Amino acid sequence: MIYGSMRQYFRLVEERCGMPGSQMWVLQEVQRRPEIGIGELAARMGIHQSTCSLLVDKLVTQGFLVKQRRSDDQRRVGLSLTTGGLQALAALPGPAEGILPEALAELPEVVLKTLNINLDELIRHLPGKDESFAGTPLAEMLGQHDAGKP
Repeated sequence: MIYGSMRQYFRLVEERCGMPGSQMWVLQEVQRRPEIGIGELAARMGIHQSTCSLLVDKLVTQGFLVKQRRSDDQRRVGLSLTTGGLQALAALPGPAEGILPEALAELPEVVLKTLNINLDELIRHLPGKDESFAGTPLAEMLGQHDAGKP
């Protein structure tokens, strides 16, 4: 049910916004923190910096983001939204990072701690687990499944 709900939500995001949820999440974070750098953006999203750079480069190429010198430090490059990026965000049906983080944020701390213990145990018994998925946005993993990719 959780997986299906998330897939359905990310399909809606892509249908309304014209791009995957992972890219929309980048735009949303840039909107929250104008002139954010790629390193800080990657940290906020909990993904590897190289993954974040690839997402940003796609959005720059598509005209949704621009890289420019930061107003507070001309030596550093920050990201800003274009008009196209703002228009894409206006179509967003909910949080770009998905519905799961929002649902988790509503749970009491004791429930989250118990869930964490139980999920750790599940992962310990999971055959074929792949640690590399830990730094991949969920929207990207779900999109790969829908596209017939591994």
